Amino acid sequence: MSRRRDVETEDGTRVAVHVRQPDRPTDEAVVFVHGATFGARPAFDTPGYSWLADTASRGRAAYAVDAVGYGDSDRPVAMDDPDADPPSRADRVAEDLRRVLDSLARDHEHLHLVGYSWGTMVAGIACTRETEITSLVQFAPVYDPEPARVSAFDPGRDPAPKREATRTETRDRWDAHLPVPSDHRDPDAFDRFWTTLFDGQGVSDDPPTVEAPNGTLLDLTAAATGGPIYDAADIAVSTLVVRGSLDQTATREDGLRLYDDLTTGEAEYTEIANGSHFLALERRRETLFDRVATFHDGQ
Repeated sequence: MSRRRDVETEDGTRVAVHVRQPDRPTDEAVVFVHGATFGARPAFDTPGYSWLADTASRGRAAYAVDAVGYGDSDRPVAMDDPDADPPSRADRVAEDLRRVLDSLARDHEHLHLVGYSWGTMVAGIACTRETEITSLVQFAPVYDPEPARVSAFDPGRDPAPKREATRTETRDRWDAHLPVPSDHRDPDAFDRFWTTLFDGQGVSDDPPTVEAPNGTLLDLTAAATGGPIYDAADIAVSTLVVRGSLDQTATREDGLRLYDDLTTGEAEYTEIANGSHFLALERRRETLFDRVATFHDGQ
């Protein structure tokens, strides 16, 4: 199991960072940023499917950051005020991430940043600011989605500060990506994922339900209606864009738009066949882990 390290932001907010260390000290670390609905542990440290554990087994320290309102990080007061603006916008979370990276830089010379889904927005913003990182991976990126996709993200005209998702809704969302779910996902994968997710974000047992802040959906809607919320041309480090071929959220067209907008001379694009938006928890996850590790080896 991972252990936890807390970092305090400028306003006193506690940000939880989940940690797995390799057997020997290392000057390299990989820092993961989760997506819009699921916090760091379910996304990157579900037992039996842990990307953190895989990273540590290859000799790099692995850290996964819970954005405010997720997992073990502080819960914004706004989440319980129906009249408040939805919290956990990417711009704010990127500032929290900067504090985390500054803290980790005291222990590691090289920091590799990995964003996932909405977390690629956070990572992208962080990379355009004065943040010292060695490389960037944008996994399953949502960058400049088609305006027609607004309905998939938009929380409404007067958005509530948070949203809920039941166990059934969460499984249905995953299943919708896969032609035959049992061909792509191990029998115990969803149950392990849900147990880890509910442990950090559960709010109801009847029916089993989790919650997440809605600021993330405002970011996704803004990108679909007004274009990218960060300038990929300002990213100066080596960058890998990677997605699963079955991913209906992070589309091929959008991933290639991000790749084409990168001006760093060391940009790569990869698709992994038969993987969805949940690729890191599916049977082809080792191919993803290997591809990202190989990219890190080259930095």
